Amino acid sequence: MATEQYTPSLFPEGRRVKVLLPLPLAGAYDYAVPEGMDPQPGDFVSVPLGNQMRTGVVWDEPEKPEGEPVAASRLKPIEQLLIAPRLPAMNRRFVEWIADYCVAAPGAVLRMAMSVPKALEPPRARTAFARAETLPAGLKRTAARNRILALLEDGPPRGASDLAREAGVSTGVVKGLADMGALLPVRVEERLRWREPDPMRPGPVLSVEQEEAADALRGEAGFVVSLLDGITGSGKTEVYFEAIAETLKQGRQVMVLLPEIALSAQWLERFEERFGVMPAEWHSDLSPTQRRNTWRGVAEGNVKVLVGARSALHLPFPDLGLIVVDEEHDSSFKQEDGVVYHARDMAVVRARLADIPIILASATPSLETLANAEGGRYRHLKLTSRHGTAELPDITLIDLREHKPPRQCWISPALRQAVEETLARGEQALLFLNRRGYAPLTLCRSCGHRIGCPNCQAWLVEHRFGRRLECHHCGYMAPMPKDCPDCGAEDSLTACGPGVERLAEEASALYPEAAMEVVTSDTLQGPLAAAAFVDRMTSGETQLIIGTQIVAKGYHFPMLTLVGVIDADLGLDGGDLRAAERTYQLLSQVAGRAGRGGRAGRVLVQTANPDAGVLKALAEGDRDGFMSAETDQRRSGNWPPFGRLAALVVSGPEEGPLDDLCRALARTAPGGDKLRVLGPAPAPLALLRGRFRRRFLIRTERGIAIQKAIRDWLSQVRPLSNQRIQVDIDPYSFM
Repeated sequence: MATEQYTPSLFPEGRRVKVLLPLPLAGAYDYAVPEGMDPQPGDFVSVPLGNQMRTGVVWDEPEKPEGEPVAASRLKPIEQLLIAPRLPAMNRRFVEWIADYCVAAPGAVLRMAMSVPKALEPPRARTAFARAETLPAGLKRTAARNRILALLEDGPPRGASDLAREAGVSTGVVKGLADMGALLPVRVEERLRWREPDPMRPGPVLSVEQEEAADALRGEAGFVVSLLDGITGSGKTEVYFEAIAETLKQGRQVMVLLPEIALSAQWLERFEERFGVMPAEWHSDLSPTQRRNTWRGVAEGNVKVLVGARSALHLPFPDLGLIVVDEEHDSSFKQEDGVVYHARDMAVVRARLADIPIILASATPSLETLANAEGGRYRHLKLTSRHGTAELPDITLIDLREHKPPRQCWISPALRQAVEETLARGEQALLFLNRRGYAPLTLCRSCGHRIGCPNCQAWLVEHRFGRRLECHHCGYMAPMPKDCPDCGAEDSLTACGPGVERLAEEASALYPEAAMEVVTSDTLQGPLAAAAFVDRMTSGETQLIIGTQIVAKGYHFPMLTLVGVIDADLGLDGGDLRAAERTYQLLSQVAGRAGRGGRAGRVLVQTANPDAGVLKALAEGDRDGFMSAETDQRRSGNWPPFGRLAALVVSGPEEGPLDDLCRALARTAPGGDKLRVLGPAPAPLALLRGRFRRRFLIRTERGIAIQKAIRDWLSQVRPLSNQRIQVDIDPYSFM
């Protein structure tokens, strides 16, 4: 395993070092090095800042120091050098790269790499027992005592409870032997043992097309970006498993990124079947102890394969050999809070910095990734056939203008009949509506009042199962009122539009005998819940799914033969740059759930706009034609990936001072023939979590150094302490 070794001090005479703190500060601070301490770049240290002690990282000296150094007499000394694995040099370069690209403070980026403070503490020590070299005279040798002594004769020291369990005795027997001096107490560090995946285990038999792609991935060395572009059900996972196996044979580590941790349930099963063990996981549902153990396991090189959400990018792998980004097109890879970045793009950067291969896998690659593949920057590997005997499903558009559902219903007659026939054959069906809750809007019939969130410019969503109203932007909740909160009219509140709960209500009335399940991020919280859902589907316990995008990708259910899309037009509203692309990707992914097990699959797509280009392309299976048209449209307007965008979202608790700040920004905005600033304008969500929001949009050609222009611009304006300017390079969301 490659690790950074201690070397003679890289600092002159070891008297001062730079320490970067995980705070949104301008940069690293100078600290004095106490006598006898030799901190190296990457070491974690405890240092004073103001009247507090903070943990930071010893940072590399810049090639060209800026400004005059702080006088030695004014420097505060490092308090403590922590006994923890160093932050590798590659991670430190990664922090600097993200900070520079995203126009963020390096310390704010470092905070993501130091998200588990407990991991920097030394492993806890516990008392274990070893067998004494000479047993005490007069020791009575019972059968129970003999079993304990035999366990320790050649084995390592063990804790009392472990000894008792393995020997099949009570802990009192262990204590008695220790009291007599037959067992000697020793202090041992608690370290989690990680079982290593076996790359030599045989995998499934690959098709000719899969084997060709796997051979290409096995032969990669150094920095290479490979787009693994395969239709739904083509076996992309089995192909990149071969690249993982090759990396493991080299003794190196692997990181796999998934956009939704709920997708990991079946992925983990497939990984265990292929490699004999489960990989390490990294996501928000881990307990603090699990996060600490995983962070240390990665940093010490003991975790060989880790699957995680986008935050896994910041883990301190000392010997990373391969990165895989599955479902690379997914918008969940974009982090919108704090430091704004796209995990897919940053994963490519991390691979380049480490000089290792990276695989981007998708059935519906993003336009940016396809453009890179067509431009020769990425290698393009295609899988054009479903694995085994499965065929792609037939996709039919249902024109809701001609085939209207009954009043206050949402399932058209054709889709109703298709679900009934599917269930009668003993097969499974999915009704897809990408809208949580019961209804997106609650309206008073008497005065027209719409119940909105007090913290956001958004309507409260009714969750009838939970008997509450909820804001899906800030999490605000309130009980469902009986009367109108504005005019006081009794029994005047009505639900407008469908959510999955309302759809489930309709389906229950239509198919009362069907075992139905509503699957959303509200009901499928965490990998355990996802695994239980998979079990119910594979066993046939669940027959009908009512689901949002959380079931649109990654799942393989052989008996699921029908997918009904309730409202295909939902994602096309709003004029978003990527609305059509995202709609195609989402609907294509959800359609791909049908017919994966050898049975014929059908997809019925309800729409009031069947002439829309994106829906025609979906029905005809013409992904390449759709993406070509999108590419031409973007290129003609100089939109990404052919031009560049950046957004500034300016927010504050009061509108007046916020507008003053925006006027100051507008007066100092950069300009020129190749750079244009639009705004300020109210953001589509002009009030979010109690903060008013304004937005600037910067458009440039690709060759313009947009980050420098933004830094120079922001240096001329000083916001109030309660105001914030968030920079979003390459924005995906325009909310």
